[in-house]
Amino acid sequence: MEETTLLKLDKVDICREENVILHRASFTLHNGEFVYVIGKVGSGKSSLLKSLYCEIPINQGDAWLLDYNLCKMRRKDIPYLRRKLGIVFQDFQLLTDRSVHKNLEFVLKATGWKKKSEINERNNVLFQVGMQDKGYKMPHELSGGEQQRIVIARALLNDPVLILADEPTGNLDPETSGQIVQLLHDICRKGTAVIMTTHNY
Repeated sequence: MEETTLLKLDKVDICREENVILHRASFTLHNGEFVYVIGKVGSGKSSLLKSLYCEIPINQGDAWLLDYNLCKMRRKDIPYLRRKLGIVFQDFQLLTDRSVHKNLEFVLKATGWKKKSEINERNNVLFQVGMQDKGYKMPHELSGGEQQRIVIARALLNDPVLILADEPTGNLDPETSGQIVQLLHDICRKGTAVIMTTHNY
């Protein structure tokens, strides 16, 4: 596979109100790479990821992600960038009033899929994360590890170039955490780059 630069940060500053979270940070990511961003709680790991999906502005420096200039993002371009990313949250953020299948269908509808291909894609991502038999269940009927697998399935729906995983093992026991990290490595081996934040060495 030919090496492509997906992300290039050069001396960027990220601020929340008057607090400087990251100062003059530089970082390059290529396709197919798996990168851990390790630091203690409150060190700016989540803020870094939020700046990549344009929830927090980058105040200084140069930042390019998938040919988008993050320092000059137009509001109307943000959804197009986000469609190329898979985002895995620590607190799952599943819709609690609907089944796993309906959670995934909600995302597919929101990103413009057609009905027939929706069902194929939904089943495909559940199979990838080993949850093909759990689609009928409600989130509260699943363990934490199973919920996180569903969140990873949701992140895979639009065949992302890059997955941003924000403390994906933060609420899980050590054995389940190991399985989730292994799953992300398996996904990476198929060509999707992964940035994973964690405070757990």
